[in-house]
Amino acid sequence: MESVSTALSRVWPAELRTDRLLLRPVTREDGPLLAELLTDDRVRAHLGGPVTQDRVVARQAAYPTTAGAFTVVRVADQRQVGLVTIGADHRCEGRAEVSYQLLPVAWGEGMGREAVAAAVSWWTDAVPGGGPLVAVTQKANRASCRMLEAIGMTVVDELDEHGARQCVYPPPLPSWWPRNGVARPSELA
Repeated sequence: MESVSTALSRVWPAELRTDRLLLRPVTREDGPLLAELLTDDRVRAHLGGPVTQDRVVARQAAYPTTAGAFTVVRVADQRQVGLVTIGADHRCEGRAEVSYQLLPVAWGEGMGREAVAAAVSWWTDAVPGGGPLVAVTQKANRASCRMLEAIGMTVVDELDEHGARQCVYPPPLPSWWPRNGVARPSELA
């Protein structure tokens, strides 16, 4: 199996479309969106809190060159409402992680579910050899847990990280996967 970054480099840049959203590569023009996501108390409540201005500037410079970093755009009004990224999971070599942040204006509208589902489907369908994928969210972030569960992801493991209990969610298992408990997806990573 190739590395996550090698797999991404073969298929990047990419654009994903859903009924209501466009997921496109992050550009320099997305700087204000990134600043808002990284400094909003509500968005960052389960992500370690707002980041410093130096960190905002560093992320604004890095994201446009990051394979797997999508800006989420609401098609109806072309408003940038969030960020979804797929990249290497620092916890497990050869495994990818999907992460996401949405502005509060997009909460409760199903946009997170739509955007993350599109990114997960893209990874599993369009990135052969990319390896397994997980989402990790704080157990205390019930809205994020419900969103992942709504797209068919199930908690397979928990861990302590950044001073909080985290839940590890892989995408739904394919229909051919043995359902008799032979091996958990986390054991295959």
